[in-house]
Amino acid sequence: MEIREFAERVLLSTELALKVNAISTEMTDDFPGEAVRVEEPNRPPNLQFAERRAAPRLPSPQSLIDPRKRAVAHHILANHELQALEVMAWTLLAFPDAPSEFRHGLARIMVDEQRHTRMHAERAAKLGVQFGDLPVNCYIWKKAMDFENVLDYLAGLPLVFEGRNLDHTIELETAFNAVGDTRSAHIMRAIHDDEIEHVRFGLEWLRKLKPEELSDWEAFEKHLHWPLRPEKARGEDFQRQARQQAGMTDEFIDRLESAEDTTHKS
Repeated sequence: MEIREFAERVLLSTELALKVNAISTEMTDDFPGEAVRVEEPNRPPNLQFAERRAAPRLPSPQSLIDPRKRAVAHHILANHELQALEVMAWTLLAFPDAPSEFRHGLARIMVDEQRHTRMHAERAAKLGVQFGDLPVNCYIWKKAMDFENVLDYLAGLPLVFEGRNLDHTIELETAFNAVGDTRSAHIMRAIHDDEIEHVRFGLEWLRKLKPEELSDWEAFEKHLHWPLRPEKARGEDFQRQARQQAGMTDEFIDRLESAEDTTHKS
């Protein structure tokens, strides 16, 4: 299957199974096509984007003792993974002139995102909530609509959203273990391990595509669009070792850990 066809399948299909089930054929990139910027992904009716305030918030760690709350958490996380998958597909269509090696690598990461979506959706269903039973927000998707080039994508999606997930996955693993839900905890650990490689991919391509005179940190900051900013790339339980495994320098990690929001924008 052509990478473009794969991206169109993920982004434009209204059937969830077509969006998140892996394909068995080898990917080729012989016909990347013309640049297309899709305004909104096609989704089944029960997964259409709702107003952000209509979608439930991630339950507190203490509330996860309730199986229903754990189901809600997995439902929210399934939508996060689906949005990341859709943004990656959008990127392949929006920037067909990106290096083919990058496009192949991104397509491989999309297979991980498909699996993550299925894992969360299946766990939510096991706990009593079908994926699509609750309203879902479009926060990740909307932020991606500001990406003007591949470097914007690399700074925003892999290094902010997936970078932050290096922390959130461990926070949630701890929270699920605390209430005795080892299956949910195992899911979070598996996703954490994948995220290390996703962040590594983003960082390696940032280094390849940025101007030589810019440091990693300078290129990262330069290609962030408000409200994305360095402090958004970390959670509460800062995972330094995971970032080292992803290839970040100690200087980059130190700056990320100490980054503060000094603006007053809203």
